[in-house]
Amino acid sequence: MNPLEVAPKSYVIHDSQKIIWVLSGNSLTTLPFSRNVKPVTLDLIACRDTEFGDEKKGNVVYPGIKGKEFCVFCAEIQGKLILQLNEKNIMDLYMENKAEKPFLFFHNKEGSTSLFQLVFYPGWFIAPSSTSRQPTILTQERGKTNNTNFCLYSVNL
Repeated sequence: MNPLEVAPKSYVIHDSQKIIWVLSGNSLTTLPFSRNVKPVTLDLIACRDTEFGDEKKGNVVYPGIKGKEFCVFCAEIQGKLILQLNEKNIMDLYMENKAEKPFLFFHNKEGSTSLFQLVFYPGWFIAPSSTSRQPTILTQERGKTNNTNFCLYSVNL
């Protein structure tokens, strides 16, 4: 397929507690679902570089924020992994022949839910903060304090 004909798939995302992702400035934060709160729409597009493929861990994707020039990525700041947004279009990442590792995530399904694991840091997953209005985090503690499984609802037409 011609790379110029490819488009990301778009999803609204929440966890089992109906905690949604929202954009707060240039950060992803979490809030309980409410009709007064507009969740972000997450765009996902597969990485064309096959170097990092691992079927057991899931599909290698670039996540971004629909309608914004933001990509989700991982930064290491003072020895701590931080989930951040970078002003970049995921289609620009998709068009690169060589993958940009900090932007890569394994998207895997567990039953009816999805999880996102860092490619560059295996065993680290995206999770909502346990405190409302705090940034979305990265964790190694699956199923303990932080919920790493999300429900994705397609908004593609």
